[in-house]
Parts: sequence; structure tokens; C-alpha cells
Amino acid sequence: MSSAPTIDYSEKIPNNVDLAGDRRLQRALESWQPKFLQWWRDLGPVAFQDHDVYLRTAISTDQEGWANFGFVKMPEYRWGIFLASQDPNRTIAFGDNMGEPVWQEIPGEHRADLRRLIVVQGDTEPASVEQQRRLCETAPSLWDLRNLFQVNVEEGRHLWAMVYLLHRYFGRDGRDEAEALLERNSGDLDNPRILGAFNEQTPDWLSFFFFTYFTDRDGKYQLASLRESAFDPLSRTCQFMLKEEAHHMFVGATGVGRVVQRTVELMKEHDTEDVRPYGGLDVATLQRYLNFHYSVSLDLFGAETSTNAANYYAAGLKGRFHEEDRNDDHQLKSDYRTIATLDDGGRVGEREVLSLTALNATLRDDYVEDCAKGVERWNRTLADVGCELRLPHIGFHRAVGEFVGAQVAPDGRVVSAEEWESNRSKWLPTDDDQKYVESLMQPVREPGKMAGWVAPPASGLHGKPVDYEYVKL
Repeated sequence: MSSAPTIDYSEKIPNNVDLAGDRRLQRALESWQPKFLQWWRDLGPVAFQDHDVYLRTAISTDQEGWANFGFVKMPEYRWGIFLASQDPNRTIAFGDNMGEPVWQEIPGEHRADLRRLIVVQGDTEPASVEQQRRLCETAPSLWDLRNLFQVNVEEGRHLWAMVYLLHRYFGRDGRDEAEALLERNSGDLDNPRILGAFNEQTPDWLSFFFFTYFTDRDGKYQLASLRESAFDPLSRTCQFMLKEEAHHMFVGATGVGRVVQRTVELMKEHDTEDVRPYGGLDVATLQRYLNFHYSVSLDLFGAETSTNAANYYAAGLKGRFHEEDRNDDHQLKSDYRTIATLDDGGRVGEREVLSLTALNATLRDDYVEDCAKGVERWNRTLADVGCELRLPHIGFHRAVGEFVGAQVAPDGRVVSAEEWESNRSKWLPTDDDQKYVESLMQPVREPGKMAGWVAPPASGLHGKPVDYEYVKL
């Protein structure tokens, strides 16, 4: 594998793609840059834009030592274009063209499909920044505030990653799509974001922790499947994005874990499951929030069977999670698998389908298995008080796929419309839940101090103590 290209920070747009060698592309991206910065000012974090924040910035795409940590004001963050190093011997690992050299340019017949894949991925990046823009006002600690901003600036950089591909490889159409990525806004009635989950509100930090655990984890699986692409620049782009994405899921996993830990502490201290009078979050509320964010995130995988997904795979555009580890022929033309569905009697059952058409379900299965690992860790903490959290059945509260509109309880039972409505307040967050959670969202800005509903982190960041001033106030 060739060595990673050096990131040039002397350029107006930091990059390791020799942007200076393509003056037309450089001018196009430099004309897009002020529009991005205006979007950041208008729809990024609503406060602390002029404060110094302890952020990491990519200085290499090598496996080790790739990031530098230091204080920077967010609008001055050096967003850039970074691709992982190129493997000159890489070949297509799946589909009809398996074994052929990967593409450095886009075959004409795949142009529209690749553009769509890149636009949909790119649209999610600024959407989450927009969803989270007011959270900085209610951060439970400076440590959490800094982590929010790290997630935000890296989502902005991931937008740059997709915009570069659009500008570099798709001509006028790509430039138009790049403009549209800043014109759509999360929750906008007239011009919303493409995917439903990215038009939901993230009004509080409990929602943020579950969002970064479940929804950013969907991003991991989508990026990992695009990393397998025969279009090598997209593959290399996603490979590096995955390195940054890991922190976002860390924020979610540890955030929920710290909430669970604090809940257990309050339950033990006061010998009750009802910790709301003591400023905590009870397990039943946590379960309802989990149910919502998990089910909404499952919808992001699309319908269980999809001819589009099959065509993408056959063409080599989008593979499976860890494609190289799969013990099959990597073409799937005669493979079958079962998927969960509703049978003719309205019960949860199974049907057999071609594996090639069920790639969305396969990717979702990998995701579900990964999600369960975090729940298992939280349950080890909850075991001290005899409680647990559970992932609901994949048919619960679905707006996409086999179970759309079905009344499936979290335990997988198909229930009547009446039973569904009578239990909705037990299964999904209520107005009362949201008001209570909102009441807890009081900012804590003294270094080392934490809001009463969340435990402190196990350690500080990058060798710094927990009570370090991660945001200079």
C-alpha cells in the first residue's frame, strides 16, 4: 500500500489530494467555502462560536498519530479534504466485476447511482449539526460541551468530503448538488433533509446521547459499505471518515452509560426506582427513549428487500460490512436468506428471499448485533439494581419496510390498534417525559462539575484531567 499523502495546511482548503494541481477545481471549492462558513454561522452551534475549544484536527491519514489536539475557535477550524492512502493493487471485491482493478474515474453507466449515494450520505452530515445546534446551551459539563463541538466540526468535515467528490467527479451536476446540500435544512417544511431521522429534533442531551449511539452507528455501517466501493476515491474517503466517526459513537456509548450509572447510584441511595424526585432519569424513561431512537435509526437502512441495493452490489458501487470477511462467492446470485415479515394472518413470521435483494436487511442485522453490545454493557451496570434495558423487536414503531404501519409491541407481539394506543405511553417518550427531561437540561460550566442526572466520565480527554477547561469561557 502506498504511503499516506501529506495534508497541506498552507492551503486555503487543507487537503491531501493535490488541490493546487487542479486550479479549476480549487476555485470552485473556494467559491463554495464562504457559503459553507455562512451556513455554519447560521445553522451551526448557536453559542460559543468565538470561544476557544479544545478540538482535534486531522494532520495525517496514517493509522497512528493522525490527529493534533489544541484550542481553536470553531469558525476557524481547518475543515479539509482528506483521503486515505491509495492501494495501487486494489481490485473490486464483489459483484459482476469482481477481480478487476478499482476505478479512479466513474464509468458513465454508474454516474447517476454514485451521485445519488454520495448526495444522500452528504445530506446527513450537515443535518445532524442543524439538529444539535441548541444543545450547547444546556451541556451537562464542559467535557460534554467540548465533545458536542468535536462531533459538530467533524460532521462539517464529512460534508466537505462528499462535496469534494461531487465537485471533482460530477461536473455541473455535482456543483449543483453541493449547493443543495446547504439549501436543505433539518425539519424545514418546504426543503427538508432527505432521510426522515434527520428531520427529527434533538432537543436535549438524553436524545443526543441516544442519537450518537444509534443514528451515528447507522452512519458507521453505511460508510463501511461505501468503503467497499469499486469507485476508489469514494472508498478512500469513507475509510478516513470512519476513523473520525468512531468518536461520535464513543460519545453516545459513554453518554448513555454515564446516565445509567447515575440512575443506579440514585436508586441505591434512595432505595427506589422512581428517581425523578431526586433529579435522575428512571429506567422506564430510558427504555422509552431507547425504543424511539433505535426504531427511527432502523428505518435508515431502508426496506429489507431492494432492487436498488441489489443493483448497487452487482455493479460494485456499495458492498457489505466487512465484505472481505464474508465466506461466500461475493456475487450472491444463487444465495437465499430469510427475513422477518408479517404473514397472511397478521403474525410475525419469516419468508425466504434472494440474498442479493436483501442486502439492506443484512447490513441492518450487522448493525443490530453491534447495538446489542452496548446495551449489554449498560445492563451490567443495571444488574446491581435488578433492572435492564432491551432493544425492541425490529418490527416495533417502523415507518419503512416490512413492518411499516404494523402494531408490533416491543416484545414482538402483533397487537390490536387499541392495545397499541393504550400502551403507547409505556413504549415511547411522552409529553411528560419530554417536559421532565427538558427540566433537567440546566447547563454546568464549571470545569470538572457535572449535572446531577449524569455521572462523570471515567477519564479526561487526550491525557487531560476531567476538570480541564475544555472550552475557554
